[in-house]
Amino acid sequence: MADEPVSERGVSKVGGLTLLAPLTASQELELLPRIALGRQSAQQLLSSELTPTERRRLQRRVNEGRDAESTLLRATLGLVRRRVRERGFPFANEDLELAGVEGLVNALRRFDPDKGVRFSTYAYPWITKLVNQAIRQHAGLSEHEMTQLLALQKLLRTDVGRTFGAKEVASKLGVSLATARDLIETNQRFADRSVDEFDEEKAVSATAPSDTHEAPRWVIDELRALCGKDFDAFWQFAHKTMSLEELARGKGISRQAMTKRIEKCRRAVRESSQAQRLQAWLDQQ
Repeated sequence: MADEPVSERGVSKVGGLTLLAPLTASQELELLPRIALGRQSAQQLLSSELTPTERRRLQRRVNEGRDAESTLLRATLGLVRRRVRERGFPFANEDLELAGVEGLVNALRRFDPDKGVRFSTYAYPWITKLVNQAIRQHAGLSEHEMTQLLALQKLLRTDVGRTFGAKEVASKLGVSLATARDLIETNQRFADRSVDEFDEEKAVSATAPSDTHEAPRWVIDELRALCGKDFDAFWQFAHKTMSLEELARGKGISRQAMTKRIEKCRRAVRESSQAQRLQAWLDQQ
């Protein structure tokens, strides 16, 4: 699976699996009963007191449920790719995507369709956990070091237009000045290597079919600068992977407050010097 191309004849792949367009909330709801019935039927098939006709009926339901699970999983693969790219670490994206897919599969196995939560919402922590573990193993970082480095990156995203000094990082993160300097140096080392790998990736992607669900780096950088701390929420909303209600619940605020935050991001996009380019890209999502 790991040797399969990311894109072949216009078919986008993540971790060797074919990526589907994200599902709307209503499309996902249509799949959930089939998944639940398929799992229930699989349990019923364990019984030894079934007639051949009953077994065939149950097996059809199991197959339909598995097809629905496959559709749900492949429609959420874009979340894996975005999580890997947002992390910005210089390791082979394919290795990290495989880790993200593993997290996605783990989430699918444990997902309860009756809980009333979007699968993308449930899967996101699983994807993040496995991607972070893969990064930590590649980088040779301890769990504590990885936690600190992610905290630094979160701080840097609050204002991408300026440079944070070691004293400010130490104060914001509650670490020593020496630790802050080490974190900044480590993060910069990753960033420098990312630029080198980006040039190679750019050369490859120039001949590859474009993927409308894959954001160019300038889009991510521009939206981060415009949205600040609300970038993640606006990103999820723009890609329809989370509803306003889910975003608000995740932030612990009201739907009305989340709506205001999203509208603030929209206004920033409209007033940006890159407004036309950004809007053209967003309209494709």
